[in-house]
Amino acid sequence: MKKIKSRQPLAAVHVVEKEWLNPYNPIVVNLIGAGGTGSQVLTALGRMNHALTELNHPGLFVRLFDDDKVERANLGRQLFATAELKQYKAVALINRVNLFFGTNWKAVTARYDKASLKEQPELAQAGLTISCVDTVKARLEIADILKGLSKHYGNVRNKPVYYMDFGNSRFTGQVILSTIGKVAQPQMKKYDTVDALPMVTDEFRELLLASESSDRTPSCSLAEALTKQDLFINSALANTGASLLWQLFREGMLFNRGFFVNLKEFRMQPLKVTKPLAVIMPMKPNRAKKTAA
Repeated sequence: MKKIKSRQPLAAVHVVEKEWLNPYNPIVVNLIGAGGTGSQVLTALGRMNHALTELNHPGLFVRLFDDDKVERANLGRQLFATAELKQYKAVALINRVNLFFGTNWKAVTARYDKASLKEQPELAQAGLTISCVDTVKARLEIADILKGLSKHYGNVRNKPVYYMDFGNSRFTGQVILSTIGKVAQPQMKKYDTVDALPMVTDEFRELLLASESSDRTPSCSLAEALTKQDLFINSALANTGASLLWQLFREGMLFNRGFFVNLKEFRMQPLKVTKPLAVIMPMKPNRAKKTAA
């Protein structure tokens, strides 16, 4: 009896926005948060920009949003020096990166929220938004803003396309890449293309709300800060998340859309690109029509 070969399902893949692979202008990036993770991500973006331009890519243009100033408790765990105390974090970091890499990136000493963007709506125009914030409330507002922008800007230049969120507790963390709306995908025989990556605030909303600590008071010293976050959790997330972005630019396709890290146990779990589950609507009962007697 002849065996029937079962067809293996195709691997799911997300193909990057086609205009990003060979753009005419730098990709605009809004980086929100200049703390432990954001300061490390900014440095990684500087290195990435330099590498991209060496490969004849126009590179990146970054805006860094943060309204906090450098405090003594930030020294050591975050990338600040004593000479930068009382300066705006965004200004100190952007000045340093611009001097080192010869870029012309911008610091925005304001929160990324609806009130700020109402006054300067042009600041919202960025192909990639990266959040390195420490509250669920901030994440929810950022996601809400981006969803609204997707409908508003349509196909204009610097329209919002991707959103990458960094989050961590003391020893664990995650980086998750989402699409803002759908990204047109090519037809492929070898892979099953996925046009939308779910927003972190939709997919993991309940977990985010449950994980947030009720104590949000700032640390008064590095020693106190280290009881809340391990010394290297931020840099571990920043470098691995930057590697995911680098893959996005260099390979043009993603099989993983993020990862979870446990630094205490030295474990990393990738988050695969998957096709959304089809929603099967229940069938309505077929009611027979009443006939007149």
